[in-house]
Amino acid sequence: MILYPNTYIDKITKITIDFLIKNKLKVLILDMDNTLIDKNQNISEEIINWVKELKGQGTKFYILSNTNNKAKVEKVSKKLGIPYKYFAKKPLKSGFLKIQKEIGEKPERIAVIGDQIFTDVIGGNRCNMYTILVDPINKKEYWYTKWKRPIENKIKNNYKITKTKEKK
Repeated sequence: MILYPNTYIDKITKITIDFLIKNKLKVLILDMDNTLIDKNQNISEEIINWVKELKGQGTKFYILSNTNNKAKVEKVSKKLGIPYKYFAKKPLKSGFLKIQKEIGEKPERIAVIGDQIFTDVIGGNRCNMYTILVDPINKKEYWYTKWKRPIENKIKNNYKITKTKEKK
């Protein structure tokens, strides 16, 4: 289903090199707001170290953000040492496909990681990429995200029920 991620993990830093190897993933396309940074644009040392560790093991990274604030994305990009695209208009395919073309990797080797179903998961799924939904870093949301959360939480709960049934 286009609304369901391939994997749901509560924290981005729980994604390990073993998980990436097991799923044959080489590239991580990361959402920024409430995935990498909170509403106050803080990025944790834990995330900085996670990126550094996975980069050291050969993982390629890219930030794909819907924000139109170039300076904001650039600041995070520089701090993590990874390239970015901003004003992506997710879930439209264009941003995802530009990154895929630039990196030269097959879509099934690319994971899209983000905290929103209606942008990150749908966009990644539409491009046949592996999607990973994570919980938002912070409860404080922008107004344009806040109204979607109750709907996304229902989808997330249905996803969890479906996955539990599949394991039995």
